[in-house]
Amino acid sequence: MGKGQKIAYIRVSSADQNEERQKVAMQHLNIDKYFIEKKSGKNMDRPQLQEMLEYIREEDVVYVEEFSRLGRSTEDLLKIVKIIEGKGARFVSIKENLDTTTPTGRLQMTVLAAIAEFEREMILERQREGIAIAKRAGKYRGRKKIVIPNIGEYYDCYMTRQTTKSQAAKELGICRQTLDNLFREYEKKEKKTND
Repeated sequence: MGKGQKIAYIRVSSADQNEERQKVAMQHLNIDKYFIEKKSGKNMDRPQLQEMLEYIREEDVVYVEEFSRLGRSTEDLLKIVKIIEGKGARFVSIKENLDTTTPTGRLQMTVLAAIAEFEREMILERQREGIAIAKRAGKYRGRKKIVIPNIGEYYDCYMTRQTTKSQAAKELGICRQTLDNLFREYEKKEKKTND
C-alpha cells in the first residue's frame, strides 16, 4: 500500500450520539488517524471534515463507514471525493464497497455524479414550473433587484487593485455572483455612455 496513512472520517449528527458503531466497522483496518465529527452533514461547513481534508497527503486512504457519513447530498459527497483524489489520496466507503482506485469504484462515482446532475435538473424544473404557475396567478414578483448607487466606486477600486471582489462583496453584504452581475451591468452602462 505504500507509505500513506489510513485515515478514518467518522460523523454523528449530534454530541449525544455515539460513534462506536462506525469505529467497530473499521477496527480491522488498523487506522492511523481518526477525525470524529459531531455535527450534521447538511453541508461541508464541518471543522473535522475541513481538518481532515487539510491533513491528507498523497497515497493516504480515507475511509468512511458509509457515504452518508461524508456528505448528505450527492453534490457534497462528489465535491469532497474530488478534493481527496486531487491530493493523490484514495477514498473507500465500507458499506457501499466503493474504492475510487478501482474501475468499479470510478464507475460508481460516475453514476453518482449523473444522479446528482439529474437531481439538480429536477429541482430547477420544479422551480420553473412553480414560477410559471405563480406568474399565471399574478402572485410572482421575482427577486427584488439589488441596487448599489455607488457601485462604480467599488468597480474602480477593483480595477485599480485596491480591493478584491471577495473583499468588496463582503463589505457590501452580497455574494460574489451578485457582485459580478452588478459589475457587468455597470460596465455595460459605462460602455453605452462612452459610445
